[in-house]
Amino acid sequence: MEAQALKKISKRLSYVLRHRPDSIGLELGAGGWVHIDVLLAALARNGQTVELVTLERVVAENDKQRFEFSDDGDLIRARKGHSAPVELGYEPATPPAVLYHGTATRRLDAIFEEGLVKGRRHHVHLSTNRDTMLQVGMRHGKPVLLSIDAQQMSD
Repeated sequence: MEAQALKKISKRLSYVLRHRPDSIGLELGAGGWVHIDVLLAALARNGQTVELVTLERVVAENDKQRFEFSDDGDLIRARKGHSAPVELGYEPATPPAVLYHGTATRRLDAIFEEGLVKGRRHHVHLSTNRDTMLQVGMRHGKPVLLSIDAQQMSD
């Protein structure tokens, strides 16, 4: 299967598992998990047949690691970026010294006035990966990378 087809499936999974599971008649379980068989059947009912081997490729090859399978391989979920109400059950962790946030230069005035705001998401998107955050910023215009003193914030 070519890269463009995998990308299309990845985008659909992101939409369904992060934002609108109801769009294909799904209800996410605790932690945002859904049975793989249920997901594949719902996608097929809604015009997108996806084989298990293809789903496995999408998860394994996603450069942003958006999805994960449960340890037993029966369930799948989006790892981050939900606008749908989901409690992922991650344990609190000590942050690294510096985290980064990518945004567009046109948003800087609002950020300096209001701070980083989660908007319709559940969290502000921060990362230790500068390149990833620059890519995020580029989606919204001329990018700028903000450095966050995460260690100081947690003290």
